[in-house]
Amino acid sequence: MERFTVEPLRVVDFVEHVRRRPKMYFLVEQGSPELPTEVLRAVAWDALHRRDGRHGQISVEIGSDLSFTVESDQRPSSDERERLLPGFFGSLLDMFDMQRWAPSAAAALSVRTVIEVWLDGHGYRQELAGMDPTGSQEEFSVSKPFRTRVTFHLDPSFCGPHEAIAWALRSEELHGEACKEHPSPPTFPIHDLRSEAEKSVSE
Repeated sequence: MERFTVEPLRVVDFVEHVRRRPKMYFLVEQGSPELPTEVLRAVAWDALHRRDGRHGQISVEIGSDLSFTVESDQRPSSDERERLLPGFFGSLLDMFDMQRWAPSAAAALSVRTVIEVWLDGHGYRQELAGMDPTGSQEEFSVSKPFRTRVTFHLDPSFCGPHEAIAWALRSEELHGEACKEHPSPPTFPIHDLRSEAEKSVSE
């Protein structure tokens, strides 16, 4: 009888899985010049769509070719609020359930992620390297009751030297065509700091 040997099964963690198969999350493979834009598109789409099917309010800021910030009015559920109380363990990204995978997948491709969650007059801030917290949460006072602000610095060694977030993006480009139940796509501000810097240099 012929004998077969089976390699031991190994569980691949989420970060490794995203880096091995970015196309499963962001529609394009590693090495595609569209990858940074597709990461931004996924995070913006995620932030824009609420659990009840309605559109929220978001804004996008592009800080550099490989960094961007998405701010939204997403509100944590009651269970997620409990995890933000003192004694919370892990990352603030844990407040996003599995249906909101985009922020976690974007963090997996980032060298630095800064998360700020505003809840009932209190702010919680945390930095990550990949998906690992680099320190404990910091608390601060805020003026708005609910807000989530996440900044991603994509890994230049993963994205490649000539890849960059597309210029002159419009909100309908980031929203895409996947939301067919809303005939009028929402508009939201996109601030590209690269354009402002280029303008100031030319003046």
